[in-house]
Amino acid sequence: MARKRIREDEEAAIDMTPMLDIVFIMLIFFIVTTSFVKEAGIEVNKPKAANQSKQKSANIFIAVKDNGEIWLDKRRVDIERVAANIEKLLAEQPSEVVIVQADKDAKHGVVVKVMDAIKEAGIDRISIAAAKG
Repeated sequence: MARKRIREDEEAAIDMTPMLDIVFIMLIFFIVTTSFVKEAGIEVNKPKAANQSKQKSANIFIAVKDNGEIWLDKRRVDIERVAANIEKLLAEQPSEVVIVQADKDAKHGVVVKVMDAIKEAGIDRISIAAAKG
């Protein structure tokens, strides 16, 4: 009788190797296909807006500080280099929308220049970030 139990236990063992292989393959797939957000890297004091909508597919954020500094991908960028940097980010990860996070005290001219550079890089949809008001 003892011999019979040993054989039943051996037959009931499940090989976990194929399941682990599938889990690791799925993990690699999800890591590779995950979209990473390119944040501006700084916090700005956004203006308040009563009506606003969320953008779901935005991957690129550009911040304009009150002193005119432009931040993209956690580093400071000159206005002349904004279009080239966006083109580089678009080559890495395509996006349809770029969100501009302009400080409420930022100069209007700087924000317009940033928007022109975004259009020059090939993005037609630009959103301006605002705080809930």
